[in-house]
This record gives sequence, structure tokens and C-alpha cells, in this order.
Amino acid sequence: MQPRRRSAVIQRGGVAQRRHKPDYVLLVLTAILLVVGLVTIYSISPGLAIQRNVSENYYVNKQLIAIGLGIVTFTAMATIPYETWKKLQKPLIGAAIVATLIALALPVSEQYPAHRWIRFGGLSFQSVELVKFALIFILAGFLADRMRRGEVNDIDKSVKPIGIAFVVIAFVVAGLQSDLGSTAVIIAIMGLMWFVAGLPVKRVLLLLGAIAVVFLLAVSTSDYRRDRVMTFMNPERDCQAAGYQACQALIAVGTGGLFGKGIGHSVQAYGYLPEAANDSIFAVIAEKFGFVGVTAILCVFWAFFTRVKNIIERAPDNFSRLVVVGLLAWLSMQAIINIGAMIGLLPLKGITLPFISYGGTSLIFATAAVGLIFNISRYTTFGVHDIEETAPPRKPEGRRYALGYSSRR
Repeated sequence: MQPRRRSAVIQRGGVAQRRHKPDYVLLVLTAILLVVGLVTIYSISPGLAIQRNVSENYYVNKQLIAIGLGIVTFTAMATIPYETWKKLQKPLIGAAIVATLIALALPVSEQYPAHRWIRFGGLSFQSVELVKFALIFILAGFLADRMRRGEVNDIDKSVKPIGIAFVVIAFVVAGLQSDLGSTAVIIAIMGLMWFVAGLPVKRVLLLLGAIAVVFLLAVSTSDYRRDRVMTFMNPERDCQAAGYQACQALIAVGTGGLFGKGIGHSVQAYGYLPEAANDSIFAVIAEKFGFVGVTAILCVFWAFFTRVKNIIERAPDNFSRLVVVGLLAWLSMQAIINIGAMIGLLPLKGITLPFISYGGTSLIFATAAVGLIFNISRYTTFGVHDIEETAPPRKPEGRRYALGYSSRR
């Protein structure tokens, strides 16, 4: 039987590709996580409403609005050709700088104790989310250009510019905004993108060593930071003050048992566990759904990140590959930090759980990231037997993962 003739192959950068069906499994996995978050927030809304003196459906309604806006951003990112973002790098960095300056200029409050948010009316916007988003596109364009010229490891043309950019971003995010969690995510984004672009392992280890030295110096020269580290190492020593949230999170995780207390039953969400809908939502899930439910959710995250990794390996060009690498580092590091903090493996850093935590800014940017990955999945490269149907295969240029993917869905 003759193979079915498909649409014409596009030759871009020596790699055969053409538009085809996107990765709908990625869409299904994202929807599952969004539903889990919505159900969890719905189940704890009565307790949260009592604490904040708002209507019982306040949190659910705001989460539904955030999901609706997330669907809009997903659609936009899935529709706009990904190459368009190459032309929007300067406007993106400009918007990120303006948003950060506005956040730094606004006064802090009891609810927002750091210069991280732009507030207007009853809405708030966390500027660092836009910084992460812009950074991924700018760094992807920069590294793709250096890869084309063979200058990824050049001290003057690559190492110094990236190092200066990191120092500036870390000073603003970690120093001025006191957001160490987002700083860790930014380190993961920049480090993984640079490594995939061709940074040698030895230089990666050297950079990690330098970051570790700076961290140790920062901890050793500050009583506050030293106390935070000691509390992380042994939260039980101060469960009524510095270690309160960590202790309550461990209680929630432990009392969930094998199957959990059920959707309609919770103790920790009623005033005991701080930020139950945001940073601590994984502990609430563990209390309600138990070990079995938590394992199922972790499997969904694992499947999601595996699908993204497969798209990276088959991305059509270096720019798109590096963009997806940055998005993967962003979402996966946030999940690791959030979950690790709730089970006592990492310090509490105020990082949301992607797609599940309550909060508009985080959810909107996470769904935008999925929309872009979904868009790029339409252009993943094809296997040799598929290319031969319409055009002779060519040897890929540079460091690529092409010619290993079949378009059959």
C-alpha cells in the first residue's frame, strides 16, 4: 500500500518540517491540573471566606475568572506564530522593566509586604512573572544567535553579557523585591537554556559553585537568613513562630493518610495553614486526597513535563527549542520548589504550584506558556521515512535533535 501523501514539507535551516497536528495530550494534562486546582479551591472556599470576611464563592469566582483569562492567553499564544516573538523582544523587556519599576515604586502593605505587586482596585499583578516570560524570549534569541556563530562559550560575547544580566536581575528580584523563590526559578531558566545551547558541564558546575558561595556568604552575614535556614533544618524547634507554616504543612500532609479525608473535609484550611489556596495548596491536596491522590497528581505533572521534553527534542529550530527549554525550566522548578517546601525538603519560598494554586498572574502566565509550547508542537520535525515522501532528507545543521520523529498521531 502506498503511503498517504501529506502536505508539502518546509525546509527551514536544513531541517524538514511542516505544520501538523499539535500535541493535544499536553492540552488534556493541563486541563486536568486546572480542574484539580479549581475543585480544591472550591472545597476550602468556606473556610477561606470566613477568615477574610467575604462571600463563600469569592475565591471560586476569582479562580474561574483567572482560568477564563488563561484560556484567552492560551488561545493567543497558540495562534500567533512563534517566530513573531523574535520581533517582540525589545517591547517585552521594556514592559518587564516598566512593570518592575512600578512595583518597586508602590508602597507595601500588610497583605503585600514586599515590592512585588502592582495593585489597582481589587486586582494585583506580580511583575516578576512578566520578567520570567520576557527573559526566556530574550535569552533564546541571544543564545540562538550565538549558536549560529559558534560563540556560546565566548567570554566577551556570551559569558559576560549573560553574567551581567543575571546579576542585575538577581539584585532586583532577590535584593529589592526579597523574592528568593523567583530568583531560584530564574537561575534554573538561564542555566538550563545556556546548557542546552552548548555550555560545557565544567562551566555549569563552576557557575553553580559560585552561586553556592554567594548563598553561604549571604546566610552567614545575616542573623535573619541564618534563622530561616535553621528553621528549615528543624521547623519543630519553633512551630509557634518562624516554623509555623512548615509545621502546619507537614501536619496536613501527614493527616491525609492513604486516601485522604475527602473533598468536603479539612481541618488545616480553616485558619491553621497559612496561604492554603496559594503556596500551601499541595498540603491541602495531600490532606484531602491522601497519598493516592498526591501520587496521581505527581504522575500528571510527570507526564506533562515528559511531553514538553519530547517537543524540545523535536523543535524546528534553535530559537523555538530554547524557548521551550526555558518554559520547561520555569514550570518544573516552580513545581519542585512548591512541593518540596510542603513536604519539608526545601525552604518555604512563596512559590505557587503551576495551574493549581489560586492566583491570577501565575495561572495566566502558566497557561500562556502552555499555549506557546502547544503552538511549537505543530512544527516539530519529522522522521526520515516521512521526509522521503515529499523531499530528499538533508543533514541537520549544528546541534539538533531532528530526524527522529514520526508525524503519525
